[in-house]
Amino acid sequence: MGLEENIALSQGNDPEMLAATKQARKTFKYFWRELSWERRRIIPGLDFAAVKIGFSDADMGPDDPEAEHMWVSDIECNGREIRGILNNDPEWVTSVKAGDPICEPMSALSDWIYAINGRAYGGFTVNLIRGRMPASERRAHDQAWGMEFGDPEAIEVVYVPTEPVGFLGRLFGKQPVIDPEERKQNMIEHPMCVNMEESLREALQQSKEMLTATDDEGWTMLHRDALAGNATVVKLLLEHGADPTLKTPEGDTPYTLAKRFGWKHVMKLLPN
Repeated sequence: MGLEENIALSQGNDPEMLAATKQARKTFKYFWRELSWERRRIIPGLDFAAVKIGFSDADMGPDDPEAEHMWVSDIECNGREIRGILNNDPEWVTSVKAGDPICEPMSALSDWIYAINGRAYGGFTVNLIRGRMPASERRAHDQAWGMEFGDPEAIEVVYVPTEPVGFLGRLFGKQPVIDPEERKQNMIEHPMCVNMEESLREALQQSKEMLTATDDEGWTMLHRDALAGNATVVKLLLEHGADPTLKTPEGDTPYTLAKRFGWKHVMKLLPN
């Protein structure tokens, strides 16, 4: 993966780049939802997952760039901050280096990407740069990343199974066909969430422990699934007696967590 070649200095006067960053922040919730389900999978489904964060030094001069944007993996998120491990050695910033643990506010996010079956999802700033490349340079770029990005002007944010187009199809620019109805449903609720409804109901009927158990950070299952936008899970937990007034150590209720990422269909299930 050519991540070391994908470091960028901020371009505060580039309206298209600012718009791409804004869209990445708006849709980050889908990245986080996918990552939350990845942690429940017995067999990993993601080929790759990382976010791009803007870093700057306190002593930057007037002629220095505003920020250096670099990729971070092993992502954790509480809706307020992003934590992870920096993948890149900076070219300009001196306060961090590759391998450092980082913790930055959500406002520092500039992009996100995850990949399933070799297909990239997200990558708003990456696709903006790809769209400005000649076709041959774009192919080399994609080969360096080791994944298929598709049309730079048709960015997908949720995984929907498609039929492979094959080598000749890619050679002639053929794009995989995505069922618009399935995409619409997956935007609302992750298919794994729908598929686990019955097994979760049975588990809750047999044991109430998961309703009150907290993880190492003091979060309940209801907190986690509210932040991830999993309405089916949230509804079942509430039906079986989960307390929606409990707060995380940071002071967030399930409602405020759902609101932080704009999961309106989850917010409707919870008291505010």
